Amino acid sequence: MIPNVLTVAGSDSGGGAGIQADLKTMLALGVHGMSVVTAVTAQNSLGVQGAWELSVEAVRAQYRSVVDDIGVQAVKTGMLASAELVEAVAELLAETDAPAVVDPVGVSKHGDSLLAASALDSVRTKLLPVATVATPNLDEVAQLTGVRVESEEQLRRAAAAVLAYGPRWVLIKGGHLPGDAVDLLTDGTEEHWLRAPRHDNRHTHGTGCTLASAIASQLAKGRSVPEAVTAAKEYVTGAVAAGFALGEGIGPVDHGWEFRTGS
Repeated sequence: MIPNVLTVAGSDSGGGAGIQADLKTMLALGVHGMSVVTAVTAQNSLGVQGAWELSVEAVRAQYRSVVDDIGVQAVKTGMLASAELVEAVAELLAETDAPAVVDPVGVSKHGDSLLAASALDSVRTKLLPVATVATPNLDEVAQLTGVRVESEEQLRRAAAAVLAYGPRWVLIKGGHLPGDAVDLLTDGTEEHWLRAPRHDNRHTHGTGCTLASAIASQLAKGRSVPEAVTAAKEYVTGAVAAGFALGEGIGPVDHGWEFRTGS
C-alpha cells in the first residue's frame, strides 16, 4: 500500500509553496498526498497580494472527511493564519494516531505575514506540544521564543527554547546563516547536525514547505525521525540546486529534480 500523507496548509496560487509544493513533494517521494486547505492566497514570484482564511468549520470538515475515511500515516501543517485555526488543528492532531510535522509558518519568503500575531501563543501552547517534529527557521525561532541566532553555536540554545514548548523533536533550520546550510535536529538528548553545500541560487521559494512535507513523507514510510530528516534534507538540497526562474521575482525549488536528473 502507498502511504497516505495529509498536508494542512494554505494554497499558493503561484504553485511554489503551500499546498501545491506539499503535494508535489509527496508525489516525488512516492506517497499519496491529501490536503486540507486553511487559507487561499493570491501569490506569485513577487509576493503575497492577498490572503483569505477559511472557517474552522470548513477546515475541520476537510480533515475529518479525509482521516475518517482514508486514514493517514503522517500529517504536515503549514500556514494556519489565525489562533482559532491553530487551536482547531492542534485538537485534530491530538486525536490522530500519526506523526505530525509542524512547520510554524510566520512569514512568506518575501516577508509577508502569514500568521496573526495573536496566534503566536496558540502555536506555543497548543500546536507545538502535539508535534512529532517542529521545523522552524531562524526568523520563526525568534518570533516564537525571542532567541535570535547569529552563529552556528547558538543553534543549541534555539533548539532548547523550542523544545521547552513540548515537541518531541525540533529541527532548527540554519539556512539563513553564512557558510554551509547547517541544521540541528535534536530531541534534547540526541543531536544530529545536517550539513549541505550552499547553492548560489536565488530561486528558493517553497523551501520550508518542501522540507516539512518531505519529512512527513519519509515518516509515513516508517523511517525514524533522524532517518526521515536526513533523507528530506538530501531531497531539498537537490531541489534548491535545481530551483528555476518563474515570473519576475523569486522562483521555486524544483520538486521534480530527481526525475529530470534521471532522464
